[in-house]
Amino acid sequence: MIWLTGLSSAGKGTIGKELLRHLQTSGHQAELLDGEKLRQGLCKGLSFSEADRNENVRRIGFVAELLAKHGIIAIVAVISPYRAARDEIRHLIEPFIEVYVNASIEVCEARDVKSLYRQARLGELRGFTGIDDPYEPPLAPEVECRTDSESIEECVQKILNKLGLYFRNDHG
Repeated sequence: MIWLTGLSSAGKGTIGKELLRHLQTSGHQAELLDGEKLRQGLCKGLSFSEADRNENVRRIGFVAELLAKHGIIAIVAVISPYRAARDEIRHLIEPFIEVYVNASIEVCEARDVKSLYRQARLGELRGFTGIDDPYEPPLAPEVECRTDSESIEECVQKILNKLGLYFRNDHG
């Protein structure tokens, strides 16, 4: 399970899509679970309260666990702002590779094509992670991608390098 966490517009989905492409091209079974898409289906009806955000993470983690148990590399791209909720998922399956997709809030705001940060700053959108709701960065992620200074390809390669350790351990 590869868990991409970070602020909105940090690059989680972009890295997830490129990582998926790399893995599938090299013959691995993998699936991308995009938090934004899952909120429209599996997690529809959940609010952005802390309890519902944690429930969102729990549901996505459950699906990722099912995929991983069937030999499919689960790539999860979701803000998942609370450390405790991510740590709970970490205990579901090994290996759990937490990837901190790290970009400054200023960079995320500049990338924000949906103007969510602007709406949050104007008070039109309440409970927005990083503005008026907390984001708790990982304390010791297996990989950190600095998308404000590293290319998507560099970030993907860092994750693939980390995955390589597991592939070598599993297959001799």
